[in-house]
Amino acid sequence: VQLQASGGGLVQPGGSLRLSCAASGFIFSIAHMNWYRQAPGKQRELVATITSVGNTVYQDSVKGRFTISRDGAKNTAYLEMNSLKPEDTAVYYCNAVIVALYYWGQGTQVTVSS
Repeated sequence: VQLQASGGGLVQPGGSLRLSCAASGFIFSIAHMNWYRQAPGKQRELVATITSVGNTVYQDSVKGRFTISRDGAKNTAYLEMNSLKPEDTAVYYCNAVIVALYYWGQGTQVTVSS
């Protein structure tokens, strides 16, 4: 199983970024896909989930600003982030849950600063 996250960077408050998580080595369609983040000095937290059938769940702090999606043809999950705030600054990790087993990709840094 491999998960390759990309798309992070430096953005000003109010800006947007789209993170991608390219998956390989497993049947993408059966996996629940998650995005987590970890800010300096804080625990890793779940940001958004998209189930294998496309249902989505968001952390309260990102509702209305972030959108998680998946493309089965590309074996890729996305996190569209709009109206970014300094408190969104963190390393973002993609995660796949396959039959109760968790797999992690490397993180991608998102920094929101003026």
